[in-house]
Amino acid sequence: MILDSLVLAPDHDIPAPLLTELTALYASNRDFHALSGEFPDPDDIRPEQVAAALADEFLVPGAEVLLARSEGRLVGIAVTLARHPDPVDPDPWIGLLMVDATAHGQGFGRRLASLVEDRFRTSGRTAVRLAVLDNNPKALDFWTALGYETLGYGRDRRLDRACTVLRKQLTTPTAPPAAAPGTDGA
Repeated sequence: MILDSLVLAPDHDIPAPLLTELTALYASNRDFHALSGEFPDPDDIRPEQVAAALADEFLVPGAEVLLARSEGRLVGIAVTLARHPDPVDPDPWIGLLMVDATAHGQGFGRRLASLVEDRFRTSGRTAVRLAVLDNNPKALDFWTALGYETLGYGRDRRLDRACTVLRKQLTTPTAPPAAAPGTDGA
């Protein structure tokens, strides 16, 4: 899987072919959008709606939109925040992680989450947070299986929906112990 940042065109628009791919990915997740209420009709998600939703993400300082591709195909998207808007929150956030529904169960979500965590680890971050809508038990199961622990409960800032806040400590991978002097390490 390859993970790249979304780069907007000089006019700040998403290039049309990419917007078509993103719209298909969003539309494939009808059940999630029905739960989240983020699109007026989860059965009719349109390119201009996806473009507007992503444009809103770019308005948040420190936000990054990451595209996950496998064998050239867009299989997922992640939106991250370097900092939560609450200044007392020290951790970066995963604001969205979505995999094409036709590829669910193939490990892309786990891989995408791992790559996002690696990016934070590489930048020196020691933990990451996210919020799961309380009406989405599948997502809660997914994240807890990846080692995220419940930190608290609250409401999301944008639509005032009940959610569970999760946090995962990011440990730095340890290097194998060095070979003792005078040995070949085998």
